[in-house]
Amino acid sequence: MNKIITYICCLLLVSTTAYSQSYKLSSPDKKVELKIQNDSVLRYSLVYHGKEVTRSSFLGMTLGNGKRWGYADKVIKKSIRNENSVVSLVTGNYKEISNVYNELKLTFNAGYSVCFRLYNEGMAYRFEGNGGAIDSITVKTEKADFRLLDNPAVILPETNNFTAWELSHKTYNSISDIENGKYGITPVLFDNKKQGLKVVIAESNLNNYPGMYLQKQDVSMKGFWALYPKEVIMGSWGDFVTVVKERTSFITRTAGNHVFPWRIMIVSDDDRQLLTNNMIYLLAKPQQIRNTDWIKPGKATWEWWHCAILEKAPFESGPEKLSTQMYKYYIDFAAENKLEYLLIDAGWSNLFKPNELNPNVDVKEIIQYGKEKKVGVLLWTVASTLMKYPHKYLDSISSWGAAGVKIDFFDRDDAQIMPHYEELAKACAERKLLVDFHGCSKPTGLNRAYPNILSYEAVRGMECSKWDTSTNPDYRLQFIFSRMLAGSIDYTPGSMRNSNLKNFKPIDPGLPMSLGTRCQELAEYVVINSSLVMLADSPDEYRKYPDILKFLSDVPASWDDTKVLSAKYGEFAVVAKRRGSDWFVGGMTNWNERDITLDLSFLTSGKKYKAEIFRDGIDANQNANQYVFETKEVKSTSRMTIHMANGGGVALKISLVK
Repeated sequence: MNKIITYICCLLLVSTTAYSQSYKLSSPDKKVELKIQNDSVLRYSLVYHGKEVTRSSFLGMTLGNGKRWGYADKVIKKSIRNENSVVSLVTGNYKEISNVYNELKLTFNAGYSVCFRLYNEGMAYRFEGNGGAIDSITVKTEKADFRLLDNPAVILPETNNFTAWELSHKTYNSISDIENGKYGITPVLFDNKKQGLKVVIAESNLNNYPGMYLQKQDVSMKGFWALYPKEVIMGSWGDFVTVVKERTSFITRTAGNHVFPWRIMIVSDDDRQLLTNNMIYLLAKPQQIRNTDWIKPGKATWEWWHCAILEKAPFESGPEKLSTQMYKYYIDFAAENKLEYLLIDAGWSNLFKPNELNPNVDVKEIIQYGKEKKVGVLLWTVASTLMKYPHKYLDSISSWGAAGVKIDFFDRDDAQIMPHYEELAKACAERKLLVDFHGCSKPTGLNRAYPNILSYEAVRGMECSKWDTSTNPDYRLQFIFSRMLAGSIDYTPGSMRNSNLKNFKPIDPGLPMSLGTRCQELAEYVVINSSLVMLADSPDEYRKYPDILKFLSDVPASWDDTKVLSAKYGEFAVVAKRRGSDWFVGGMTNWNERDITLDLSFLTSGKKYKAEIFRDGIDANQNANQYVFETKEVKSTSRMTIHMANGGGVALKISLVK
């Protein structure tokens, strides 16, 4: 009898693994191919232009009830879909972008599906629950395996916690050089020098799910997530940041029909393509706001970076002297130079009770003064306060007539806090308030659903120049090829005190300086994507340079078209962007000086244009403030060679001659 039972058990075991199901999916241009194998485990491999990108890589989930998705489950239905549409943008680098992909959806007998999509630029997949019960799924672990071939170099925004996203990059010559257990935030860029490929691993459409990190495990990089919080207290900065004191043993708990995040692998053999890749945006939830006429991208004057020091103002200034008069001074500057906004940073109210205003800063009067001058006012706020009382304080801010809010110090991306990003974006949209997320996790496409989100930080921005050398030309020529794929960046450029490494020193408090040349600082307004961009320095400083101030007044924060003229990861980038009939060009180099050739064939043939050119001065390697401003007539057949100094750049405005 025991032998019979053993034999039956063996038959059942074999029956669960004896079958093997294979599938293939190609991109619309047929150059990207995905191979999917389902037997004892579910796995995939990716081929790009005939080059194998990955070895067989596993995907799966382990649920709280002991079930495991992606392990010996059988496909009971296969569906294929092709998409070829256009998505209109409210803000960004284009008026509209193409949404073209092929999709394969596999439905399994265990009550879930896996959806695969192939774009010409890469692949994505996600799990989808087929159950309908509320709170019926607890995800204990997820298996997201990225087994890249050829042991590529890795540019890892490395961390040892789940609370920081303003990270420097640690460069490894290969995956095998990374110590087991080390991890970093996504997006992560891999450089396969053997095949000439760049691979960016990222994610999109987080919904009640923690952000994905990549962790080195054995020979591959694997998804890694913060566990769901068990106890949260107030702490960190001034006890106004939520801090996880204890965690559970699972990732998230959600509904049975939950649609899980997209896991993305962007692949390119041309670094220029990384600067215009839109996969994270396209994979996100579609737009949820019907009327977007009130959403206006723009530039803002801002007091925090330069410590509110106004050398020419006829009143006392500085961080301890905030006043209604001072902010009216900033509004006058914005109005004179066609800047859309003033951002008022910390100090205007009680952090925990924003209705309790600083008596020296009459926010209501400032906002009304801004309306008279056609300058909107955005107010800095603390995330924990708005998460606790979103409607109470957003109602007040809206009733005062503010244009929007800067929401700071989230400092988490676990499944408990992630829904708050969407809840706040939605609550702000209902009140026609713009949003700048700061102290936040990296974006994953939520700005598509709520285009009132104009910018995210999640980068080591120029504020860090007040304390160290981490935000520099080398770093900028890294993050624009990785972090920038995730969306608009609150980098806060605009320093008018520029320095090389030899002469640099951090200054805080006081008037800080930045690393790189003056012309690189101007080029950032074109190269770095942001729908809300700061003029971080003092109005008095900009007024010393009327030619620069005019450029900063003219350069848009949203565009009709974008073309990458030349680019190489970590070394240089030259980008042209159009608004109406005007083109702007920004070029940036790392700490190596170089010559670039600007090919203006993107201009309309047969038309004459006026080019206003800012280029590094002859001594810019020693004096990074030095620049040359010149104008010349150009046309589509024009070519010009520009020298960029160490950490240098070039910026142009090209206007049609009428």
